[in-house]
Amino acid sequence: MKKGVATVAQLSGFDEIIDARSPAEFAEDRIPGAVNLPVLDNEQRIVVGTLYKQQSAFEARRLGGALVAENIARHLQDHLKDKPRNWRPLIYCWRGGQRSGAFTTWLRMVGWDAHQLQGGYKRFRHHVIEEIAHFAPALRWRVICGPTGSAKTRVLEALARAGAQTLDLEDLAAHKGSVLGALPDRPQPTQKHFETALWTRLRAFDPARPVHIEAESRKIGALFLPEPLIMAMRRSPCVAIEATREARLAFLVRDYAYLGDDIARLQSNIDRLAELQSRKTIAQWHALAETRALPELFGELIDLHYDPHYRRSQNGNYFAFGTAPRLETDDLGPAGIDVLARRILQTDPAQERAAAPVQGSTSVPG
Repeated sequence: MKKGVATVAQLSGFDEIIDARSPAEFAEDRIPGAVNLPVLDNEQRIVVGTLYKQQSAFEARRLGGALVAENIARHLQDHLKDKPRNWRPLIYCWRGGQRSGAFTTWLRMVGWDAHQLQGGYKRFRHHVIEEIAHFAPALRWRVICGPTGSAKTRVLEALARAGAQTLDLEDLAAHKGSVLGALPDRPQPTQKHFETALWTRLRAFDPARPVHIEAESRKIGALFLPEPLIMAMRRSPCVAIEATREARLAFLVRDYAYLGDDIARLQSNIDRLAELQSRKTIAQWHALAETRALPELFGELIDLHYDPHYRRSQNGNYFAFGTAPRLETDDLGPAGIDVLARRILQTDPAQERAAAPVQGSTSVPG
């Protein structure tokens, strides 16, 4: 291989990974742990690109070269000023082209053993997709099922505290998955960034041990689950939480209490169900939202939306749902959730023996 060039397989062999792309490209997705030191900022990249299309490649390179030199000089005097002689960075741009090539050349002229990532972010992106397709069917999934309000995410957290392997897709997606699931303080990541975070988790799992995961549809909010993962989940053993309606309603009221402070968001979510419910029902739900009558509203959502959808989807989508162990409960508070986690661990005789007993929960209810 050409001197000063590295592959995706060698990512872990460097002291620092530098993303030389623009801040906008970096915000969409990046190699985990990378620092953004752009050689062209967002506006400069647009100007150079426009010049390339409208005038000539030469004029674009002349302006781009001056801007790249100015930006690299600033990084040398700022972020890179204290790096030791034996510091070994990896630099990448979109395709492993001129932006990262220029940066790598400058750093090597300084005296550092800098390397350029072959194929750039584009090759890393292909690597993520390839590895998700490899890991998803190879891992031993256990799917936690249950209608909305069954505290499945909290059960996953209790399983993790017990030492079990878990994958919380809704945390990675910054969305609770339901029609009301948008979080008030966390926007959803881009699809690419979601998949990179997923790849990071998948590659860290021990394939000899089961991984507990919550049953999901193909979409979590605006994000799509990769096809290899959703298909692997649907073929995997299931455990079904069967909580009483009263326990689920109490949990939903706690878990979505913040919606009482954002009636506009709540009513906007209700409007998303307009094609599935009658105008009279939607108007009634708007009225309940307006008066902050969350128990009454969530009760109707359970009866008219969540449960009918659950009955249609689980048997049809998750092949092992019909034979899944059923765990009945009337307690979805912290203690009841810990009990469910213990019972789930006990339903799998091949479960990791070293998992510690679940201790009393210190999490906020819901």
